[in-house]
Amino acid sequence: MGGRPLLARLGHRVVADDRHRARALPRATLRTAPLERNLPALLALLDVWYANFFGAASRAVLPYDQHLARFPAYLQQLDMESNGKGVALDGSPVATDTGAIVWGGPGTDGQHAFFQLLHQGTRLVPVDFIGFCRSHHALGGHHDLLMANCFAQSEALAFGKTEAEVRAEGVSEALVPHRSFPGNRPSTTILADALTPSVLGALIALYEHRVFVQGTIWGVNSFDQWGVELGKALAGQIAGEIDSPPSDSDHDASTTRLLARYRERRTA
Repeated sequence: MGGRPLLARLGHRVVADDRHRARALPRATLRTAPLERNLPALLALLDVWYANFFGAASRAVLPYDQHLARFPAYLQQLDMESNGKGVALDGSPVATDTGAIVWGGPGTDGQHAFFQLLHQGTRLVPVDFIGFCRSHHALGGHHDLLMANCFAQSEALAFGKTEAEVRAEGVSEALVPHRSFPGNRPSTTILADALTPSVLGALIALYEHRVFVQGTIWGVNSFDQWGVELGKALAGQIAGEIDSPPSDSDHDASTTRLLARYRERRTA
């Protein structure tokens, strides 16, 4: 996340001070806090727990603030590029699944899209909810309603709705299984006072330290990204072959045919 828009709006001193405070808090917590109060470590342990013992392959990040609409995309790069590794620090294959498929978006959008899968689907997807007590805009009761939805979703994931509760509402028997919720779906809610530069920095630092602890537990190097290199190297080779196709291609049949099709149609 670039800091230039913040600098232009708030000034260098404010942004620098807020960044310092934001980064220092999770770092101090990770180093000195006892485990039961060590938030980065606890979140990382939960990630490992659900990934390696419950088979959770992904994690959803759902901010209830439109200003954080692209925050899940930032976390994709942070988490998946850091810990999407199949080789341990000593060069041996890892013994467990590592990393997670991180995805998400504003919770208000997701409620009418992927929340169906989160509540009643067959896949276990741990969820991070992010909310704020105060809005930056005078929205009357709208912010209260927004946060009511955030709290309701986490409660529904946790406790669901039994068939007995559905029947008690007079629902026809044929619909009872469809309107029941199993519950016991894990989520974490991060609730801050307001989205300020320091709070945003603290959120970023929290997730950075969380990813570091995950990598330490899994025994991978969270600070290299060799997995992105092969595709870039092949792209350089292919780019040179678009205008000057070699007489004897060393690509696989699928790539060779795709290239031929592209050359044929790109000026049609």
